[in-house]
Amino acid sequence: MNLNDFFDIYATALSNYDTKGMAFLYASPCIFISNEKSTVFSEPSQLEGLFNQGIGFYKQYGITNVVAELRSWRHITDKIIIAKLRWKYCDENNTLLYDCDYEYILKADKHGKWKIEMAISINEKERMEAWLKNKR
Repeated sequence: MNLNDFFDIYATALSNYDTKGMAFLYASPCIFISNEKSTVFSEPSQLEGLFNQGIGFYKQYGITNVVAELRSWRHITDKIIIAKLRWKYCDENNTLLYDCDYEYILKADKHGKWKIEMAISINEKERMEAWLKNKR
């Protein structure tokens, strides 16, 4: 599976509020890093808990469509890739509400399927806070 397809599956799971489907795309353990903190998730159920919090936010603020825009990627090794992605969060009319940038480190599992080992939030908190401030 190519990376565009991988992140399209992720975006569809996000848009459908499918936390199990989202967690399935991650390795176990995996790590989330932002300027504020680093968190290791050793079990898929922990990751689902995080995603459920996000889904609650999406529902509250009318985010119903999420688009993944793969900006660039490169192989680090034959089984490890680093990818830069822009997430676009839209309402039911596909109007862009806000976007944010992430970098991901993915590794092919023993079956050759990509799994996210590390998710790095570049500016999600700032972009989300700016959108919420302008929304008021």
